[in-house]
Amino acid sequence: ICIVFFCFSALHPTGQMTDLLYTEKDLVTSLKDYIRAEENKLERVKRWADKMDSLTATATQDPEGFLGHPVNAFKLMKRLNTEWGDLESLVLSDTTDGFISNLTIQRQHFPTEEDQTGAAKALLRLQDTYRLDANTISTGDLPGVTHKSHMTVEDCFELGKIAYSDVDYYHTELWMAQALKQLDEGEESPLDKVLVLDYLSYAIYQQGEIERALEYTRKLLSLDPEHQRAKGNLKYFEFQLEKQRKVEEEKAQKQKERGKRETTETKKEKKKSKAQTAFQLIPERKKYEMLCRGEGIKMTPRRQSRLFCRYYDNNRNPKYLLAPVKQQDEWDRPYIVRYLDIISDKEIERVKQLAKPRLRRATISNPITGVLETASYRISKSAWLTGYDDPMIDMINQRIEDLTGLEMDTAEELQVANYGVGGQYEPHFDFGRKDEPDAFKELGTGNRIATWLFYMSDVAAGGATVFPDVGAAVWPKKGTAVFWYNLFASGEGDYSTRHAACPVLVGNKWVSNKWIHERGQEWRRPCGLSESE
Repeated sequence: ICIVFFCFSALHPTGQMTDLLYTEKDLVTSLKDYIRAEENKLERVKRWADKMDSLTATATQDPEGFLGHPVNAFKLMKRLNTEWGDLESLVLSDTTDGFISNLTIQRQHFPTEEDQTGAAKALLRLQDTYRLDANTISTGDLPGVTHKSHMTVEDCFELGKIAYSDVDYYHTELWMAQALKQLDEGEESPLDKVLVLDYLSYAIYQQGEIERALEYTRKLLSLDPEHQRAKGNLKYFEFQLEKQRKVEEEKAQKQKERGKRETTETKKEKKKSKAQTAFQLIPERKKYEMLCRGEGIKMTPRRQSRLFCRYYDNNRNPKYLLAPVKQQDEWDRPYIVRYLDIISDKEIERVKQLAKPRLRRATISNPITGVLETASYRISKSAWLTGYDDPMIDMINQRIEDLTGLEMDTAEELQVANYGVGGQYEPHFDFGRKDEPDAFKELGTGNRIATWLFYMSDVAAGGATVFPDVGAAVWPKKGTAVFWYNLFASGEGDYSTRHAACPVLVGNKWVSNKWIHERGQEWRRPCGLSESE
């Protein structure tokens, strides 16, 4: 089962990356202190050099006359015996101690090679999900950004190299082409066009576009006629292209001989069939990405008219009788509701404060072995909070119980998650399916009957919660929470609740969720008789 715990790739969530920014700021201050110390040292050396330059110039005009003065003779002995030794000590003195020791201490908190690769892959994920071209990302012209950041040729080349090492030739081409574009536009860079063209031509060839690969190889050889690999590739690509042309000619000739023709009627029939089954044939991944971009199926006006907003007191619950909460319908099947202004800024800050030191690289439970492991489809860090950590957590849990009418004693602890840029969780179920009978056996509280999800931050762009099977998209709004049942009243799983967390394009996403279980709900949500009731 892939729904028990959060997992996390190499990418740091934004909550921890802010600490890295302050670390870097501290290092810059330390570096400036070192520069000042070096400048002071050089200034002293320069003053000594100027003084000696003037003295020796005078002395060498009449060496014997100069040294005929006993004071000058004494001072020469003193300079050579003592003062030049002092200068040597000054020049050899090490002003790097403070900076180096600070750097050594801070390096233990630095990102690793894995972190850098994770950040690069997050950018590539965002590029695909939100259909962003390389130039848009490189110029930093993203929706909702307040701090634009331009990518250098070396940045683009690094992304292309990481894609290349991952045998991802599609993204290798995109980013090597962007690096080449910026070089052609005159951006100064230590990178050589020949190296970029070498990667680019090979990535294009690997995607089966031999003619374009040949074109870039010729361009490479025009810059470096003696490039051995390119000379070999040129001959090979020309041979492959000629072979490909012959195969295509033979194929066309055979088709012509057989007289195969597709009638207009057949074409129309195919078009009609294609239109009818278009949505059913869209792969889940595509539906997920469409919804993340705000595309996909829209609810009909008739269905939309059945969604309402209301003041809600959960059957006259005493706590909400005089001050009911604001509730609005988000979707009808599955029924998803959102509670507005349900968690205060003060509570959010306290929850984040408690969670930050506990955020860990999370795991999922392998459905076959049951072993906890990391997975690339869920990218975030999470922490679990209990009432023992702070009385405020008990208050939040009680609020969920009062509004849902469900027992919290058998629910899982409050889970807090932080998604940085590129953070996501691909389509999954929160409940255990029939082929996973042992999903929550250790908890002894039955299946996950419902999910409550707090949004503890606004997200500048991206980060929606989407339900690909039904076309629903719920967008983060700070201080709100959404709630839905994962199981029908009969206890059967509602497969339409399969959902995903879209990648965060710009910003920082904080959520906390409560997974509510079956046990303890027997008198709170009576069992239904029909399977889908």
